[in-house]
Amino acid sequence: MSAKTSVKWTKGMSFEADLDGHKIIIDADASVGGANKGPKPKPLMLVALAGCTGMDVVSMLTKMRVEVEDLQIDVEANLTQVHPKYFDTFTIVYTFKGKDLPMAKLEKAVNLSQERYCGVSEMYRQFSKIDYKIIVLD
Repeated sequence: MSAKTSVKWTKGMSFEADLDGHKIIIDADASVGGANKGPKPKPLMLVALAGCTGMDVVSMLTKMRVEVEDLQIDVEANLTQVHPKYFDTFTIVYTFKGKDLPMAKLEKAVNLSQERYCGVSEMYRQFSKIDYKIIVLD
């Protein structure tokens, strides 16, 4: 299986991506000639990471019959200061909400995602460090 996208320049620093029939506008800040009509490319990497691991975790917790009321995944990345600038560390915070959530199962789902299933995490580990933690709210 492979992945493919088509990205077309629209104006200024703005591009429209077509990804599996979904349109995504990518742009830059006004300070570099953009109009801020969409996200910048590098921050979309954080979305990909959160989405990938989130889908893994939800799938595994469903199979474990763990009922979570809410799950929020926050990702923060450190951008290097020398060109070419890239993210050298990612920190993922999984915040679960629910009654009497079994911490052992939450940890198992998160660990399996990070260590075995999340392909985005595996790709990013080739050039960066990934840390993660779990928060549970009743």
